[in-house]
Amino acid sequence: MKILVTGAAGFIGSHVCHFLLARGDDVVGLDNLNDYYDVSLKQARLNQIKLFADGELKEPWFPSNGKVGSFTFIKQDISNRDAVAALFAAEGFDGVVHLAAQAGVRHSLDAPFDYINSNVTGFLTILEGCRRNGIRHLVYASTSSAYGANTNMPFSVHNPADHPVALYGATKRANELMAHSYSHLFNIPTTGLRFFTVYGPWGRPDMALFLFTRAIIAGEPINVFNNGHHIRDFTFVHDIVRGVVAVLDNPAMPDPNWDSNAPASASSKAPWRVHNIGNGQPVELLKYIEVLESCLGKKAIMTMKPMQPGDVPDTSASVETLVEATGYKPETMVEEGIERFVKWYQSYYG
Repeated sequence: MKILVTGAAGFIGSHVCHFLLARGDDVVGLDNLNDYYDVSLKQARLNQIKLFADGELKEPWFPSNGKVGSFTFIKQDISNRDAVAALFAAEGFDGVVHLAAQAGVRHSLDAPFDYINSNVTGFLTILEGCRRNGIRHLVYASTSSAYGANTNMPFSVHNPADHPVALYGATKRANELMAHSYSHLFNIPTTGLRFFTVYGPWGRPDMALFLFTRAIIAGEPINVFNNGHHIRDFTFVHDIVRGVVAVLDNPAMPDPNWDSNAPASASSKAPWRVHNIGNGQPVELLKYIEVLESCLGKKAIMTMKPMQPGDVPDTSASVETLVEATGYKPETMVEEGIERFVKWYQSYYG
């Protein structure tokens, strides 16, 4: 297949590109390479993808099934509707994995318009491209932040997600509703995936594992919010990627049992689905830090802080609908996942 991956220079997007190429798909990667965090890290991810596609690099986590697919990179902002429309018309994509977005809960308090431009306007350009070009399936990133003030755990897609506590989560919830309208009106199969705290090699520098690792190595204190009592459903990136591609291969179908008098929240009479994608085994933040200390062979200097605005105390994913749809099964415990991240970090930064 020919697949469009938006956010191809991003953390999850770059791993998705590797996986698709390894199984022989042709991939067009789209990214605007903005400076929300270190652009050189994004460029390095792209270089790895290009080397792999050219046969100059082996990917140990996603070994090739034989012929590696082709990779084309396009630097473009998804909010540029004319450019995105022209790209869809020219390329004839079979499927779309839409991961480009303005990320970060805390940053949304300071730069709200960035989130509307990228996460709302940008998502609309992708929906329009799918609508007008016969895309077989659109898979897009939502977030566990959509649950917001909901504290009924584990979070289930069968429960409401109508009270986000930060604009980031609100824009992602808006994506789910926008996708439903397009699935209903134009019969476009769409599936939203609510990610739960993804971590691993090539991770984002603004995320806790990256920040903690850098500070501990440097002998600097780390800020531990909510006094370390956060519980998070940390999910290793390679488990996430396998789930994303499994969903891509199983387009959303109308739910024949959907009842408009008692409407289910994660399915529809339209070809539309929402799934959680997480590890299903939440870990307390202090335990997470303890494992990192063990991998680094060095203790952290912890500065305990209260919970930050826009944060939620705990997250835990119920992934039963994703298992039913694809057989998804996360395999990586935090001890193994953090060790892999540390090895990558030490190799990349010397």
